[in-house]
Amino acid sequence: MEMKKLIDESNLYIMNTYKRFPIVLRKGRGMKVWSTDGKEYLDFVGGVAVNILGHCHPKVVIAIQKQAQRLLHVSNYYHIGPQIRLAKLLVQHTFADKVFFCNSGAEANEAAIKLARKYSKENVNPDRFEIITAENSFHGRTLAALTATGQEKFQKGFEPLVPGFKHVPFNDVDAIGQAITMNTCAIMLEPVQGEGGVKIPDPDYLKEVRKICDENSLLLILDEVQTGMGRTGKFFAYEHFGITPDIMTIAKGLGGGVPIGAMLATDKVALAFQPGTHASTFGGNPLVCAAAVTTIETLLEDGFILDQCNRMSEYMKERLINLREKFPHLIADIRGLGLLIGMELTRECEPLVKACLEMGVLVNCAAGNVLRFIPPLIVQKKDIDHLINVLGKALEGLK
Repeated sequence: MEMKKLIDESNLYIMNTYKRFPIVLRKGRGMKVWSTDGKEYLDFVGGVAVNILGHCHPKVVIAIQKQAQRLLHVSNYYHIGPQIRLAKLLVQHTFADKVFFCNSGAEANEAAIKLARKYSKENVNPDRFEIITAENSFHGRTLAALTATGQEKFQKGFEPLVPGFKHVPFNDVDAIGQAITMNTCAIMLEPVQGEGGVKIPDPDYLKEVRKICDENSLLLILDEVQTGMGRTGKFFAYEHFGITPDIMTIAKGLGGGVPIGAMLATDKVALAFQPGTHASTFGGNPLVCAAAVTTIETLLEDGFILDQCNRMSEYMKERLINLREKFPHLIADIRGLGLLIGMELTRECEPLVKACLEMGVLVNCAAGNVLRFIPPLIVQKKDIDHLINVLGKALEGLK
């Protein structure tokens, strides 16, 4: 009765912006979460790619506890110790020279859009403001990020959208070249489209895009909100493709479960932001930065978790391919990079998600017909074996 009462109150008091499943989660450890009625679930959603170290990782919990006793929040009018340590870690392990902190991926993308426009207007041509993005992309729900998103279903009802964005097919270099005008200032892409159905580009795609940017004095923005923080088996996905961007956005896994986002850039581009041009009240506050520092240090420690991610990626794809051989009429494709893996179905995947939920496994649907697996990077073979067993039973039920 407690769970039903909570769900009734949720429906009564919370805006109806999510299609929620009828459970209330109250506790999590590692790969597992428990609902208020005591049922255990194996979590292959991971807070939508957030809980990269699993639920309530002891080191992150302790870091939060210690920082909460010391200093919860202070304005960015003053220097903040954990923020400085986090920025240094990110710069030391990426292409970037400078970092701006915010609270989410959408905010990070808004910051990137503003920085790209300001840099281009001041350093290239005052008429430059347009940004080319990809069809089927997802960059967030705030108005500029929503406009950058190449999916009309998210934009419907919010018109007029922000001017200055063009959408071209993903993984199509020629389409980008044809879309460039005298007003173009940047190209903004996800290295792998997550919300769009786990779409992976050709190996040379980003290299060609980088070349186009260099030849036309354009900035390359990579949205690594979902692909970053070890999700693809490297610290950031751009490392797979042999290029570096001018601007990169991150969030989700950065805080190990607490809300934090960041926009990273080279010194050359970052100079366009000066005091007064952009800000965030809670951006990079002491509590979330302490959590993020510990998350990164744990992730990169001895390379164990990244190695584990790559090993489990291969094992999971192999098991899913075997499953496809058993259900060729239901499973169209298996694709992924690291532990961002998609299983494309020949029909809508919502019934399969519900069936797995009833059997105690949390999975996620993207693009309508793609099961997207984004578990904590600590997932083990026994967890994958259990997932495959449950998926097999759920697929049997769809025959």
